[in-house]
Amino acid sequence: MPQFDSHFFSSLIFWELISFGILLWVLSKFALPPILEALETRERKIRDSIDQAEQSRTSAEQRLREYEAKLRGAAQEAEAMLAEARTKSQRMLEENEQRLRAESERIKAETTQEIDRERRKALQDIRGEAADLALLVAEKVLVRSLSDDDNRRFAQEALQSVSADHSASGQA
Repeated sequence: MPQFDSHFFSSLIFWELISFGILLWVLSKFALPPILEALETRERKIRDSIDQAEQSRTSAEQRLREYEAKLRGAAQEAEAMLAEARTKSQRMLEENEQRLRAESERIKAETTQEIDRERRKALQDIRGEAADLALLVAEKVLVRSLSDDDNRRFAQEALQSVSADHSASGQA
């Protein structure tokens, strides 16, 4: 085998070393700089992305805390408004109730006064009718025409009699 011949083997190693050196030089001169630059660019992009993600996370956490604080504030404000509305509605309810009670009492008092006035008027009408009736009965009983003085006297007596009867029946 010629490749294992010592004379041939040493010359083969020499040329392999020279080829490897040239290959290494060509790679370091032309291929390695763009590869290293691409690797550095990628590393820089990854580092920037990580930094940006960290900043975004920090910003999102800050916004979340602000939002939660605003939400708590809005909830407290809504609760305060609700409590105030309840208080106002309760106060308005009480005011309306008092106003209605006062109006009811006023109407009741007016009605009672009106009833009293009507009762007194009815009693006066009844007394007048009773007096007229008594005169008519007395005139028919006596069958004669009475003088004006006699009529007045009989009317007074009849009124007193009706008043006495009414007072007695009102007290009983």
